[in-house]
Amino acid sequence: MGALNTLSVIEAARQIAAKKITSEALVRDCLERIEAREPEVQAWTHIDGEAALAQARAADKHTGSGLLHGVPVGIKDLIDTADMPTTYGSPIYAAHRPAWDAPCVALTRAAGGVIMGKTVTTEFANMHPGKTRNPHNPAHTPGGSSSGSVAAVADYMVPAAFGTQTAGSVIRPASYCGVVGYKPSFGLISRVGVKALSDTLDTVGTIARTVPDAAYFAAAVTGRRELIIDKPLGAKLRIGICRTYEWKHAQPETVAALESAASRLAASGASVNEVKLPPTYANLVQAQIDIMFVEQAQSLAYERLNAWPQISKRLQALFQDGLQISFERFDAAQRLARNCRRSLADVFAECDILLAPSAPGAAPAGLDMTGDPVFNRMWTLLRTPCVTVPVAAAANGLPVGLQVIGAFGCDVEVLAAAHWVHQTLT
Repeated sequence: MGALNTLSVIEAARQIAAKKITSEALVRDCLERIEAREPEVQAWTHIDGEAALAQARAADKHTGSGLLHGVPVGIKDLIDTADMPTTYGSPIYAAHRPAWDAPCVALTRAAGGVIMGKTVTTEFANMHPGKTRNPHNPAHTPGGSSSGSVAAVADYMVPAAFGTQTAGSVIRPASYCGVVGYKPSFGLISRVGVKALSDTLDTVGTIARTVPDAAYFAAAVTGRRELIIDKPLGAKLRIGICRTYEWKHAQPETVAALESAASRLAASGASVNEVKLPPTYANLVQAQIDIMFVEQAQSLAYERLNAWPQISKRLQALFQDGLQISFERFDAAQRLARNCRRSLADVFAECDILLAPSAPGAAPAGLDMTGDPVFNRMWTLLRTPCVTVPVAAAANGLPVGLQVIGAFGCDVEVLAAAHWVHQTLT
């Protein structure tokens, strides 16, 4: 057997339950990987190895019924934890320690998960990057804002981690780092105890190396066991190839990945057709930007009004932009979003899922930016379930992903479809 840190979530849980391995041995292998790779990848803001090992030993002392019994998990540092610091990626909160766990963390513990530590987030889950590098090439961004979570999973430091998405903070970095990112339907995983950015948009998601693992993790923290992928698709999948109104931003590797996927999925038995979105959807990206900018200036009002010098220049500028957007424009953006959500049923009338770009291309060079969420903003605003799967590589070897998108509330079907797409294309 290879190093235990390379096990999937599901396989690790099965082997621990069968007493083929111990949680302590698994956690030790993860800690060894972190020790070896953290100086280069820099995925973590807080690691307490002894606390993680203590949790693992406790798990090994009794047979648990939780889905995650003994399995290590990373927690994005935007999410409150009672037993370790939570900084939200900002120096304002360098010494902050919440009095409680966010529900998603409490439910992870209740499911038997071992909390390994806190993964790097960008400043308040916004555009100002943290210290994390792309594990495939440290000269390239891992994306953001869930940068530490995707890098830790991609580099085999943990099998799964939480991310959050307000624009593209699960899907885009997962694509850049070659892992699976699942942004559920809005509200599926509790947002309580997660530092708020935009009440209209904020969504908690899961990151893993396979679609079944991302689904299993989500099932464990929601109690929705129907999310678990335990059987193959029962019918021929109807796939809509959706280039979106942002297609001009697609780089050659994304264009090639989508075109190749369309032909290969059709050859594998799927019904594949081009889908053009209604004209009103052309304005959704700007609507998402307007809503996010207004709401983040409100959500972070305390920090903006009381700790301005400790906020990055980049975020200061975004606050100024948000404060200049009129409420008439904000209300119009919200109306457009509501109208487009109502018309989504028409978009999915002839297809089960849409297949669209996860990002403009592979991870850009440099660590001063986290990449463009242009291919994510609309779907976050529409509140649809999205799963990015790694399907190709750019000329420089960096991963390229595509996202599988479904109708709101159809997470079970979207996850199953994404698993089939991933298996078919890799």
